[in-house]
Parts: sequence; structure tokens; C-alpha cells
Amino acid sequence: MKDDKRNYIIVVAAGSGSRYGGDLPKQFCDLRGRPLLMTTLERVHACAPDADILLVLSGSMLSFWREICSVLGFGVPFREIEGGATRAHSVRNALSVIDPATVGWIAVHDAARPMVTPEMFARLADGLPGCSGTIPVVPVTDSLRVVEPDGSSRSVDRSRLRAVQTPQLFDGKKLIRANDRELLPTFTDDASVMEAAGYTDLRLVEGDPRNIKVTNPGDMDIVELYL
Repeated sequence: MKDDKRNYIIVVAAGSGSRYGGDLPKQFCDLRGRPLLMTTLERVHACAPDADILLVLSGSMLSFWREICSVLGFGVPFREIEGGATRAHSVRNALSVIDPATVGWIAVHDAARPMVTPEMFARLADGLPGCSGTIPVVPVTDSLRVVEPDGSSRSVDRSRLRAVQTPQLFDGKKLIRANDRELLPTFTDDASVMEAAGYTDLRLVEGDPRNIKVTNPGDMDIVELYL
């Protein structure tokens, strides 16, 4: 029996990248002579070539992006979606164009993580049956402390903690339903949106230490080295 479900990868590229600095948001900064975002799109496309890519961009960057894609002859297929006021609202905008009746899985990925691999994506897909979503994580290697309201601090047992990455992969219908709720400032990723909607059966999957998020200028040098 043929599976007619359509799968989607939402790439969130509407942020300002204020911590990175520079004249352009980090996803548009140079990586090997092209915007970093192009590498991210190529690599997520390689992870799931049959999935539809929904690229969320801020309205102010649409013309710049279209022009540079034309100049460089960028060929990865995607559909543009205009972003919202926050990351969560940008994801909601992308979800609004998906038909819940035909959706299969939906992955949500940060544009500033260009090092996603097919191997990691396969682990997420393999772990999805029987749960609402899969989240890639890596162990925390730094020592950590919690700062209390009075300014004092205490150490934290890092062995119980994991750093969360993207892409995060979800049952598409459940992710759409979860985003019908109020989007709170505490929602820093899509797993937190799912949990708030009652979908707590999220499965942790081995991520990749090289799948870093470009946040500071030195991170681009690390990505260059990995590539």
C-alpha cells in the first residue's frame, strides 16, 4: 500500500543573529563564498530528499535572499515563508501552510546549524515510531552552576543533563495541534511547545558534537574546519 503522507523540513532563518554581530544575520554570513544558509539547505535536503523544505525568512531579507540565489544559481528546492515576531511564531507560520490531513512527519531545524548529517537524521527517523517526537542531544561537558535569586550559586550534576540540538522530528499532526496553543516566551525550541501541549513522550536520540549552532564569530571558523 502506497504511503501518501507528505513530510516537511522547516528551516528557521528569520532571526536577527544579534549575538553574532556584523552587518548581516549570521545565516547570511559568508561560508566558503556563499551564505551559510545555502550549506544548511543543501545538507538538510541530502538528509531527506523527498521532504518539502519550508524556509522561514524575515520579510526584510526576502529580496536579498532571492537575488543571491539567482546570482549563484542555487538549486535546492524550497518554499519561502515569512517569519513572525519570535522563533515560535515563525514555526507556526510555516505550519499554517501544511495540510494536517496529509502530513507525515515534520522536522524543524535552525538555519545556523549547517553540520546536520544523514546519519543523525536517520537516527531521529528510526526513533520516531511509538512516540510524539525525537530530539537530538549530546552530553554536557562543561561544569555548570545554578545562580540563585540572592546571587549565590550551586553546582549541578552534569551527568543528568543534555544539550539539545536540531533538527527535531515530530509527528506532524501533533506538532500542528501543539502550535494551536498560546506561544510563550519560555518556548525556546519545538520540544518545549510539544511538552506544554501534553506531548511528553519525546524520545532523546544521540546527536552529533559537530552539529554546532553558529552563534559567535569564532563558530564560523569551527564549521569551516569541520567542512
